Amino acid sequence: MFDVLIHGGTVIDGSGNVGYKCDVAVQGDRIHLLNGDTSSVKAHSQVDASELIVAPGFIDVHTHSGLMSLAEPENEPKLRQGVTTEVIGLDGLGYAPLSHENLELMLVRNSGLDGYPSLDYNWSSVAQYLERFNHSTSANTAYLLPNSCIRVETVGWENRPATTSELAGMKDMVRQAMNEGAIGLSTGLQYPPGSFANTTELIELCKVVAECGGVYVTHVRYDLGDGLFDGFREAFKIGLLSGCPVHISHFFATIPLRGQTGRMLAFVDEARSKGIDMTFDSYPWEAGSTMLDIACPQEDYSGGPYALLSLLQDKQHREKTRGQSSQILGNIDGMVVSSVGTEGNKWCEGLTVGAIAQKLNKDPWDTICDLLVEERLGVAYYSFGGDMNDVKVIITHSAHMFCSDALRIGGMPNPRTYATYPKVLGQIVRGERLMSLPEAIRKMTSFPAQRFGLRDRGLIREGMKADLVVFNPATVSGVATYAKPRQFPLGIEYVFVNGQLVIEQGRHTGALPGVPIRRGL
Repeated sequence: MFDVLIHGGTVIDGSGNVGYKCDVAVQGDRIHLLNGDTSSVKAHSQVDASELIVAPGFIDVHTHSGLMSLAEPENEPKLRQGVTTEVIGLDGLGYAPLSHENLELMLVRNSGLDGYPSLDYNWSSVAQYLERFNHSTSANTAYLLPNSCIRVETVGWENRPATTSELAGMKDMVRQAMNEGAIGLSTGLQYPPGSFANTTELIELCKVVAECGGVYVTHVRYDLGDGLFDGFREAFKIGLLSGCPVHISHFFATIPLRGQTGRMLAFVDEARSKGIDMTFDSYPWEAGSTMLDIACPQEDYSGGPYALLSLLQDKQHREKTRGQSSQILGNIDGMVVSSVGTEGNKWCEGLTVGAIAQKLNKDPWDTICDLLVEERLGVAYYSFGGDMNDVKVIITHSAHMFCSDALRIGGMPNPRTYATYPKVLGQIVRGERLMSLPEAIRKMTSFPAQRFGLRDRGLIREGMKADLVVFNPATVSGVATYAKPRQFPLGIEYVFVNGQLVIEQGRHTGALPGVPIRRGL
């Protein structure tokens, strides 16, 4: 007898092939495919999937859930989209391996991205951190080793090149982290302290990643050299000289790159033509989200987050740096504060930096500095830096896969936190017909599983892990908006994680079957 029988549905298996009629049975945490008449098949429970699509669970390859999945383990914003696996540790920012002292500093440093929830922060190694996700969250979790972690453990928080012995120490840490289950190395080359790493350092680290069978995932330096394409050239060089597969995070045409997606994609095509294994992800939105402290000069982070906070309070230094973030401060009326930590500043959520400055009768730079100080850096915002015409070009490229890049904090998050995958299925596939439904599902399932080495996931095949989403192709849609972002989608009817029913008729069952997915497992 099976545990569950999903009958009457159309299976779109994640391969990119067209759908076919087949019943799907679940036994334990595995899939079994049943063709023909299944009326005599016995199961403890049944799901009527008539008129519905049965697909592999979606894999979100760029998330910021490294703390909030532990603090809010039901993870409804993701599970109710059909996401069954999340990759964390992106942008070179994360929480292992770290000493107790550096973990506390990193929590402050990243609080505008991940919050600072009340948790028992009792881990130090990658293995210990991953174990925290074992049957304590609703979704599966895979971890990329953030280069910031290994850098502060060897070089410290200072803005300087690594010495020969420090680089050797970092390489040893990469090898150990990969042996403990990390699936690759991530960088966020606009975010200190990871951004303090030079190209040579990253090439050497990626040589170890390649030896261990991992992937290099990078938020490129958009401010490098020409401020346009040199960041992509650096990623190209790292892949070429290290032999490591390269994956570019949230491939996005920011304001300086608007209308130049063809040239951006040409770098990917050139790399692939020269034998570099290069892929990328993106989200289907025109607005990006990040931490407000990105407005600060990077060198002000030398010494760590408390050094930055001290400089932000120094009036002379504030005057000295006024205007140094001209690109950001030139868009104050497009920067919407999405999250603050204190109740006293909650009124700022949903307002632009320009509106907040006007309300306080302050200069925008003083407004940013004061808000960062009051919130101990824990401020997030989103801004409309992209154009949907560019987004539509990017998402149809053959090397592309979808992600949410969702921040799980704040009262007014970017709607991608709640609506990314249903938006693809509804608005992009059904509404605009930018790609076929099987191809969209492939970009959410088997392609990311293949890219990140997530075995037994991403396809509906006999004996694969039973991560499944059952949705209504006629109604599925993301309803979250910028004005009302915390709205769950329509049409995601059932979600299974490791064979356990987590979403039933659109509601969370309370089950926490998620496991850490370690490299090679």
